[in-house]
Amino acid sequence: MNTPHTPGTRDTSFEHRLATRPDIDDWRPEDEQFWESTGKRIAYRNLWISIPALLCGFAVWGMWGIITVQMLNLGFPFTQAELFTLTAIAGISGATMRIPASFFVRLAGGRNTIFLTTSMLLAPAIGTGIALQHPEWPLWVFQLMALWSGVGGGNFASSMSNISTFFPKRLQGTALGLNAGLGNFGVTTMQIVIPLVMTVGIFGSFGGEPMLLQKDSGWIFGKIAAGTPTWIQNAGFAWLLSLVPLSAVCWFGMNNLRTVSPDAGHPLMAYARITYLYTLAFVPAIAILYVYLPAPTGLGLLNIWVAVLLDIVMALLVMRLAAFGPMKEGVAKQFAIFRNKHTWSLTALYIVTFGSFIGFSMVLPLAITVIFGFQHIPDAAGVMQHTLKNPNAPSALTYAWIGPFVGAAVRPVGGWISDKVGGSIVTQIISAVMVAASVAVGYVMMQAYASPTPEQHFGTFLGLFVVIFIASGIGNGSTFRTIGVIFDRQQAGPVLGWTSAVAAYGAFVAPVVIGAQIKAGTPQLAMYGFAAFYAACLVLNWWFYLRRGAEIRNP
Repeated sequence: MNTPHTPGTRDTSFEHRLATRPDIDDWRPEDEQFWESTGKRIAYRNLWISIPALLCGFAVWGMWGIITVQMLNLGFPFTQAELFTLTAIAGISGATMRIPASFFVRLAGGRNTIFLTTSMLLAPAIGTGIALQHPEWPLWVFQLMALWSGVGGGNFASSMSNISTFFPKRLQGTALGLNAGLGNFGVTTMQIVIPLVMTVGIFGSFGGEPMLLQKDSGWIFGKIAAGTPTWIQNAGFAWLLSLVPLSAVCWFGMNNLRTVSPDAGHPLMAYARITYLYTLAFVPAIAILYVYLPAPTGLGLLNIWVAVLLDIVMALLVMRLAAFGPMKEGVAKQFAIFRNKHTWSLTALYIVTFGSFIGFSMVLPLAITVIFGFQHIPDAAGVMQHTLKNPNAPSALTYAWIGPFVGAAVRPVGGWISDKVGGSIVTQIISAVMVAASVAVGYVMMQAYASPTPEQHFGTFLGLFVVIFIASGIGNGSTFRTIGVIFDRQQAGPVLGWTSAVAAYGAFVAPVVIGAQIKAGTPQLAMYGFAAFYAACLVLNWWFYLRRGAEIRNP
């Protein structure tokens, strides 16, 4: 054990030992003397390493939103509906992975958790690169790779739980906003990097042969003509260039806080716990997807809302029943968060913010391609046709990154503002903005989907989605700030992880709901439904945190 220094003195040898040891026994961020002399440096070092690790997690998780667009352009033998399922599978897998990931830091230690979960991203990156070289392979192979990519989504819960333990409450909004906001840039980074690396054989003969585009494609600098060689496999392989060195940095630069995870034990034991719980989380995800997805992949017996609810319940049940030894006690302690009503209210509010951010990030590229990529003209019987290619279509790969980029950029701002004026006030304002913007974008989608020249509505469509992304990004920071204030240090981490896990189901819900409504010819109904939910949560936020007489007013 380290011997704490006497308040008011400066023991440089103690500070040096504390700053360089991977396991820290004495951690007092609320102590101003400790924070300024030692804690701040250690906390920010862990934060700056955590951010790129989380960014890569988001990139690997969200990459199917871009990959599916290029699979369509390259002529992979799958329907639009089947391609939507790839994005949805990655979404539900990432959300399910977050449920056990919420508890990793307490059970295994922060350094151990971030190192291993970052290293785990190598598997889906390599597997996806291999699969994309074989368009003749069956759909289930690509669905398996999308499922595996969900590990990247799970990393968010453990990353946020970890960073929350390093900072004092007065800096929770700022620290979590930086970690989540800059980590969210993984979505934008992926949407910019993947179209770029697919144009170049960056791995030479080791990276495989290119395929030829069958349709015009695009990226942020313009269109790429049909017939252009495309290395779609680089969408997976490219992440090796960052994941390998980043894993080493996590190992040598991060810390375990023994005050948070006293029973982490040897790193190998910690890795075994993480691997075991992550493996268990795949069981409910696979089972629910099999029952939910239509034939030939699954049975098609559940609607989306029942599927999500059952997946959450099954994941929690599997965790509770399968935990053993020290894990069993640790999991039981963390389950105490479910007895607090604020866990549930803040879960709903975080669905509004992060659920919208990740859901729309996942679905936007393919939605742009389907809604604006075709001319919508009625046939002789008056039935609207959506199969004639639009020569003036905007490229999804050129524009889809803008919304997630702006949303991620303003997230730290949302945390900073919330530290100054209060998280719930900020959440209330952005919820109202999202109600109005969602109704407006639904109306524009309706107009575009009934027009022979849908590109005329694209500027308004994209502008309104940018407004939604800005509001959701600011709300991400404000909601996490509220969690950091309401809950104590032992419970704040698991609550942060839990709320982020449930909100991550937006990555599953949005592609399924919007995809289904596009297929039905009524894409606006999806956005109207989201607006109704945002309005309900606006009332919820006012009732719990802003009304006169609220138990916790304006945290």
